[in-house]
Amino acid sequence: MGEGSRLVAGVRTYRMIAAMWVRSTMAYRASFVMTTLGSFATTFFDFVAIMLMFSRVDALGGYALPETAFLYGLSAVSFGLADLVIGSMERLGQRVRDGTLDTLLVRPAPVLAQVAADRFALRRLGRVLQGLLVLGWSLSRVEIDWTATKLLLMPVMVVSGFGIFCSVFVAGAAFQFLAQDASEVQNAFTYGGTTLLQYPPTVFAKDLVRGVTFVLPLAFVNWVPAAYVLGRPYPLGLPGWVAFCSPLVAVGCCALAGLAWRAGLRSYRSTGS
Repeated sequence: MGEGSRLVAGVRTYRMIAAMWVRSTMAYRASFVMTTLGSFATTFFDFVAIMLMFSRVDALGGYALPETAFLYGLSAVSFGLADLVIGSMERLGQRVRDGTLDTLLVRPAPVLAQVAADRFALRRLGRVLQGLLVLGWSLSRVEIDWTATKLLLMPVMVVSGFGIFCSVFVAGAAFQFLAQDASEVQNAFTYGGTTLLQYPPTVFAKDLVRGVTFVLPLAFVNWVPAAYVLGRPYPLGLPGWVAFCSPLVAVGCCALAGLAWRAGLRSYRSTGS
């Protein structure tokens, strides 16, 4: 099967499994509404914590509240979309331990699509909605000298951030083929990563900023391109053209994550149960 055919089969498999879980969710609409609102409220408290900080200070690392909210919104929306689409990858370790991954291997469908769509949780839309509201509020308050380039960069940032976070989910799942019980390690880079990006880079040590720029390039989700939009100095004194590199970084991360997934899947040994 060629790469194109494999991709089409994967998308079709994902769509079918996700649709099944959506139908199951919609059978209990009241429960869906309550869990979605719960997801919204839980993530909203993260922004409440930031607002409480600004009740005591005028700026955080040189960034005012609307600018920090801009970073928060970009990170929350990008991660929320990735968590919605592929967040179930974190359960792979449990499937490896209890042997239920074997049932996915014998099906005539790409394993990655099956794992990603497993237990598709539409309630995660609450996180995306919360991020969109904060982002919209920040755009109404922050002072930006809008140009056509900056307007175009806004959706590019969200899509690129989505791709980068998806690659982290897949790479973390690939690591679980070896560690088998590494969901918390994976969460440190996914949930921990989005929390890190919700704050200005100027509040962190330079070594940490270098790590999330050159090792695990989460900085390209919002820190680097947002510096161009906000007219702020670039992290680590990077040149201006790097603000437009987020799509390339996302493609590179996805390619590396795909290689890691294939290597992990080849190394898998059935439990025999």
